[in-house]
Amino acid sequence: MKIHEYQAKQILRRYGIAVPRGDVAFSPKEAAAQAARLGTKVVLKAQVHAGGRGKGGGIRIANDQAEAERLAAQMIGMTLVTPQTGAQGRKVRRLLVEETLAIGRELYLGMTLDRARGVPVVMACGQGGMEIEEVAARDPGAIRVEPVDPLTGLRPFQARKLAYGLGLEGDQVTQAVKLMAALARLYDETDAALVEINPLVLTSDQGTVLALDAKMGFDDNALFRHPEIRDLRDQDEEDPLEVEASAHSLNYIKLDGSVGCMVNGAGLAMATMDIIKHVGGAPANFLDVGGGANADQVAAAFRILVADAGVRAVLINIFGGILRVDVLARGVVDAVKQVGVKVPVVVRLEGTNVDEGRRIIAEAGLNFTIAEDMLDAAKRVVALAGAR
Repeated sequence: MKIHEYQAKQILRRYGIAVPRGDVAFSPKEAAAQAARLGTKVVLKAQVHAGGRGKGGGIRIANDQAEAERLAAQMIGMTLVTPQTGAQGRKVRRLLVEETLAIGRELYLGMTLDRARGVPVVMACGQGGMEIEEVAARDPGAIRVEPVDPLTGLRPFQARKLAYGLGLEGDQVTQAVKLMAALARLYDETDAALVEINPLVLTSDQGTVLALDAKMGFDDNALFRHPEIRDLRDQDEEDPLEVEASAHSLNYIKLDGSVGCMVNGAGLAMATMDIIKHVGGAPANFLDVGGGANADQVAAAFRILVADAGVRAVLINIFGGILRVDVLARGVVDAVKQVGVKVPVVVRLEGTNVDEGRRIIAEAGLNFTIAEDMLDAAKRVVALAGAR
């Protein structure tokens, strides 16, 4: 689950990490009031779950209260298009209004899980304010990484090593070490998946180290432990089909292809997507109904699948274990009768009660194609998706 920048900064404040003064505004008048309270030149930042906002006009500078209100009126309600939103863009519903600062240097600091090492890592780079992926591709050695032992946490010597590696000196090192330690505690205690400060800045007037921007994402499976974070979810920033899927405890991610996929198990779902690509098609989604789905969840999954206008054919690929094939078959038949599916459907079934499942599908009188195996299913569904 992602949250907005202003929400991330609220969490940073709770952990003693310095951030610019500012608050969220939902209307031009609120933006003007924030500017008046700050009493200085302010920056207005569109709050959407995407980076590159400045490139699309999502970050503006206002010299006074009147200009803040005028710019906010232009920004709130606009469709912001950035390299990360795609061509459809995101509607701006709120702004972060902050004081401007005299910036001396821009750095990068982040923490996430390194799956190769099997532990979280703190990443630091002297090239802040840029997409870290671009820096990594151009100059991998510029990114300094320290693994964090889950038992001992980030050690002081590791934080100092990173601070010195960034070229910090004197009190800046002390500030940075304290900030990194707080960041590591935040990451661990909130079950974060990613905490990113980009840029981490040194002010030119006072030499203060603070978080000018912040991005956070959290492990969905741990949100039950953090209701205060779960309440920060903004469903307006999520795909409506993904929101509906989460309400039914389904794992769904919308993609850009034309073949809708309904599979049980993440590994089989990935393999299904791979084989569709292998035979020349493109998956329209990742949809894992899970190993223990019931008939109602299967029906909901199918409704979500065919609600995507980009789906031109559907592949149902089920290996029955915990989720019996006959249960899946009944759910699919019920869903098709309710929804009135207008695209061709290819079904590949194996596992527990597979014969009963195939009988249910065959006797339902539906225009389904039964495939022999995964490769046969992929070839058939890609051909059907391209033939319409």
